[in-house]
Amino acid sequence: MNAVHLARVPEIIQGAGALDGIGATLAAQLPRGSAILLLVDPGLHACGLIDAAAAALSAGGYGVIVCDDVQSDPTMAQADAGAALARHERVAGVVAIGGGSAMDVGKTIAAIAPADRAVSHYALCTNPFPAARLLSVCVPTTSGTGSEATRTAVLSAPDHSKVWLWGDELKPSLIVLDPALTTALPSSLTAATGIDALVHAIEASTNANANAANDLYCHEAIRLVVAHLLRALEAPADLSARAGMQRAATLAGIGIDNCGTAIAHNIGHALASLRPVHHGRAVGLALRATLAWNVADDGDGRFAAVAAAMGEARDGARVPSAFERLLRQSGIKVSLAGEGYDGIRPADLARQMARPENDAMRRSNRRPVADADLLTFAHEILAAS
Repeated sequence: MNAVHLARVPEIIQGAGALDGIGATLAAQLPRGSAILLLVDPGLHACGLIDAAAAALSAGGYGVIVCDDVQSDPTMAQADAGAALARHERVAGVVAIGGGSAMDVGKTIAAIAPADRAVSHYALCTNPFPAARLLSVCVPTTSGTGSEATRTAVLSAPDHSKVWLWGDELKPSLIVLDPALTTALPSSLTAATGIDALVHAIEASTNANANAANDLYCHEAIRLVVAHLLRALEAPADLSARAGMQRAATLAGIGIDNCGTAIAHNIGHALASLRPVHHGRAVGLALRATLAWNVADDGDGRFAAVAAAMGEARDGARVPSAFERLLRQSGIKVSLAGEGYDGIRPADLARQMARPENDAMRRSNRRPVADADLLTFAHEILAAS
């Protein structure tokens, strides 16, 4: 029997209005009077969420320094700037509110601020993180990335490549899930982030690292997405559907934290390094392009188990069509035509997929991926309609 290792899960609080009590929640972890860096997605200004979060922290007796220098596909430079601000203000903790971009930057700042080193010093596990770290809290406003539950962050390097950071120092101490924070999410983002959670759960339960203990998280995440994604799109204010999607995202995040992803994430990161594309959509298109090939080698029945979690007969061959059906029903556009990819050749995409920063995801795929397979997948992605 192979050894199974499940990583620690941060404390999780879920409930409508949970953000309002965050100041009181932190009282057991940080002394009153401490300074907190509130790292936020700038798009949250319009709905008043940033002011509400700052007020909740202030009510708990904390000094609040707001930093909204976060963009989609965040850069290493942004994390370096945030860490410098945290050092200058002598903050004791970082509360990151937003999607995966904000949470990845917030987690990185909390991990690297105690030492005076740039993010590049820690990229691709080149060097260990400082032993001490700042208190780290994640409050997701989307339901998909699972970043709130992982010891991973992905940032863009100056050459636009996606660079991984990994270590337990990145994992937050507390996750606050407030479904009310996701009701204003546009349908396109609800769909893309929901598909992202589904891809996480499918890959973590079928790749070379998968194990039965971690399947408990992954299969429940799959069931939750199938049960709640379309309802969240049809009735955005339905807190039950939103809460279901939040749990799915966090459980899928736990799944990839334990077992990682696979070839769909390799392709998704490679695709985004060539042209801007939402991560959830990118990995959704990539899973669609690779599922039939992967399912053809389902000797251990892992894809059959995924089919069952999706509400299908326990047959791996049912997964590709079930996944594509949900992908299209959720409004995800499968074709990349007219989006700036017309000049990109399959060989260009395959070359990005073969880059060192994407190698771990390729090697984690249960079915070995040859160079010829990369080119086949690139053709399928770029020619999809």
